[in-house]
Amino acid sequence: MKERVISIEEYNDFRQYLEQITGIVLGDNKQYLISSRLNKLMDEYQFGSYSDLIQNIKNQDSSLRENVINAMTTNETMWFRDIYPFEVLKTELLPELRVIQGRPLRIWSAACSSGQEPFTISMTISEFQNSHPGTFSSGVQIIATDISSAMLKYSQQGIYDNSAINRGLSQERRARFFKPLDENNWLIDSTVKARVSFRSLNLQDSYTSLGKFDLIFCRNVLIYSIAWQIYSILMVTCFLEVQKHPRAIRTNIK
Repeated sequence: MKERVISIEEYNDFRQYLEQITGIVLGDNKQYLISSRLNKLMDEYQFGSYSDLIQNIKNQDSSLRENVINAMTTNETMWFRDIYPFEVLKTELLPELRVIQGRPLRIWSAACSSGQEPFTISMTISEFQNSHPGTFSSGVQIIATDISSAMLKYSQQGIYDNSAINRGLSQERRARFFKPLDENNWLIDSTVKARVSFRSLNLQDSYTSLGKFDLIFCRNVLIYSIAWQIYSILMVTCFLEVQKHPRAIRTNIK
């Protein structure tokens, strides 16, 4: 693989454009991140410099743009990540939301990456319903969105290998919520999977078509987005009044 040096001018031009089209914010001196994630792609397209790459993106090459977005999005995640948010979901938030009648409980997992977060939310719902029979009788809808088409295609399958399964998932939950397909792959439980709907969404675009939500998990967005986006998401799409539920909001963005 050919190593290319990205100049300060090229770096600033690229990160400005990346923020413009995706909302992903790169800090200063992150040239190494671009090099490590885009060098292979530049070999495939036979670009000699980052200026060539940037120019072709700006010329509305949709295939190249999609590949760059897939390469630059962070896909580091795990089951029940940090544990605490999902404990609060089960012990505090879901008991409050039991009063919902006549419509489904609606939850948004923004920047869902490879699907562990929305499926973890769905597993938590199953555990809560098991201990509180009859709750959420109108159903639960979990809308999982991401900008990466590659991650959405992966997540929709609901199939994870041993490496992914072993990151944060207890043996008890693995036995309850997954079934083995072969020696290396596991399929998620159909009930857990059925609650989750995956959609492509760029948070730079309008997301009002998603409707209103009772809970929003946007922790993954904070990895690379800016504060006004988070505030906008909460104000536009959440049933909860932020002022009345500060702990819920802190939990989602921890």
